[in-house]
Parts: sequence; C-alpha cells; structure tokens
Amino acid sequence: MQKRHYYILLLFMSAALAVTGFFSLHLGTVPVPVSATLSGFLPDAQNSFSGAELETFKTVVMQIRLPRLLAAVLCGAALAVSGVTYQSMFLNPLVSPDLLGVLAGSAFGASLGLLFGKSLLAAHLFAFIAGIIAVGFAVFLARLFPGNRLIMLIMGGVISSSLFTSLLSVVKFVADPHNELPAIVHWLMGGFSSVTMPAVSAAAPFLIIGITVLNAMSSYLNILSMGEEEAATLGIKVSTVRNLMIAVTTMICSITVALGGMVGWVGLMIPHITRMITGPDNRQVLPAATLIGALYLLVTDIFCRAAFSTELPIGIMTSLMGVPFFIFVLSRTSGRWN
Repeated sequence: MQKRHYYILLLFMSAALAVTGFFSLHLGTVPVPVSATLSGFLPDAQNSFSGAELETFKTVVMQIRLPRLLAAVLCGAALAVSGVTYQSMFLNPLVSPDLLGVLAGSAFGASLGLLFGKSLLAAHLFAFIAGIIAVGFAVFLARLFPGNRLIMLIMGGVISSSLFTSLLSVVKFVADPHNELPAIVHWLMGGFSSVTMPAVSAAAPFLIIGITVLNAMSSYLNILSMGEEEAATLGIKVSTVRNLMIAVTTMICSITVALGGMVGWVGLMIPHITRMITGPDNRQVLPAATLIGALYLLVTDIFCRAAFSTELPIGIMTSLMGVPFFIFVLSRTSGRWN
C-alpha cells in the first residue's frame, strides 16, 4: 500500500475508534444521553438533568462502561498484534496466539483462581502466571529434544495446550456444580462485564508496552518471515529475537485472558483482514492491525451488551463470526498450500 493511502487508513481507523468509543459510553441497558456527558462543558445541558441523574450517569460511565471500553480496546489490539507476530514468526497464516498454549494455560489458571481463591483478583493473578508457565513448558520441551527448532516449538505448544486443557477439565470436574462451576464456565466464555478500573489500570501499562515492542520489531518480523537461514545470513540472531517475541506475546495474551476470559479468533481473523488491506509488509500490518483489532473487539462488545435483553458473552460472538471467516480463508489459501 502506498504511504499516503496507508496514513489515510490509519487516520480513518483512529477516528473510527475514537467515535465508536465515545458512543459506546452511552449505549447499554441504562441509556446515557450524550448531553449528560457534555454537561461539564455545556451549562445549558447541565440544567436539563437533576443532580441524582447526573450522578447516576457518571457512575455508569466511569465505573462500568469506561473500564470495559478500555479493556476491549487493549485486548483487541493485543490479540491482533500477537496474531500477526505468530503468523509471521512461524511462517503459517493459520496459527493464532494460542499456538504455544498461553490461552489454555491462562484459562486453567483463571479457573483455579475462581475455585480456590474465590475472587476475581485471584483469577487474574493465576491466569497470568499459568499462561507464562504453559508457554515456558512448551519452550522447555522444544529445547529438550533435537530437531528443527521451529517444528519442535510448535509440537511443544500442542503438548502444552493439551496438558492445560486436560487440567482445566479436571478443575471443572471437581468444582461445585451449583456455585463454582457456573462461574468458571461463564469466565471461559469471555466478557468484560466484570472488569474494574483498578484491574485495567494495572494491566494497561504492560499491554501498551508489549504492543509497542512488537510494533517496533516489525522489521525483524519481515526478515523472520523469509526463513531462519535467510534471517541468519542477514545477521539476525534468530533464537534471541524469536524468544523475545514469544515472551512479549505470552505476557500480553495472558493479560487479555486475565481481563476478559477466553476471547478467541481475534488473533486469527484480524491479521488476515489487515493484510488484505495493507499487503504483507509487517511494518504496515502491525500498526493497522493494532487499530483494527481494537475497533473490532470494541464493536463486538457493544453489540453483545446492547443488542439483546441479556448480555451475550463476547467469546461466543467472536467464535460465531470466526467460523465463516475461517472457511473463507480456507477457500482463498487452499490452492496455494502446495
């Protein structure tokens, strides 16, 4: 994509994200008039509402909708950027951030926190720790056996995912079917309804740093996508760069699970959508995917909480949208796999 057109795209996506975010603060089961949020700037609008109404609107916006808006934007951007990184790093257009078991490990950790810690704080902490352990286990297995490092890393991720998925089943089996199991199942379906501002404030710096680091390494991704031998001949320390990228993606992906539970398909869909628009150059794909992923998950979250009488878990909606998209990708790529 030409630079001028690319900058126009980024500007358009940024404006769309800002406008969507503003209106998301006003949509939901408790409608908040736009004039109410502007009452501090428009004295005439302030006279249209009582003090109790303004206080209610402020509580809904600041304590409920703003935290979930920020969580949806940050998680969407993090998952999209992680998807781009994994697909370029592993030379496979059909991989997603859960390849090395981070999502399975984080889901197990969150369920463990809900079972024994019996609090969202414990679920957040356990999800982050278990996600890192799951990927660490995959990397350990890859180094334990000889062979092609890339293939062994993928195989280690498959084993790690299977292990932590099995452990998750064990946790669900021993959980109280009346109290603990419904909470675990609801968490695994994904959603930002329980996100609080302190949780977002704690997670945001790590997510922003991780997204920024991956964007800054876009040139390395371009080189890695050429293959290990070509990258090595260009002076790139392949294992060091790959391990750094794995560490960063593991951190931000585990944080997304800690914030919003299992939200699948974002890391698979958004990179493909972005490449259809910008082309394959990761220096353009990563910034665009950051904005598109944030906008996509924000719009999906708005739809899930505003389109039905009861809120639909966002993980269900992303999966329902991901299946037909995956079929579309298969139809476009199956003839070129050979």
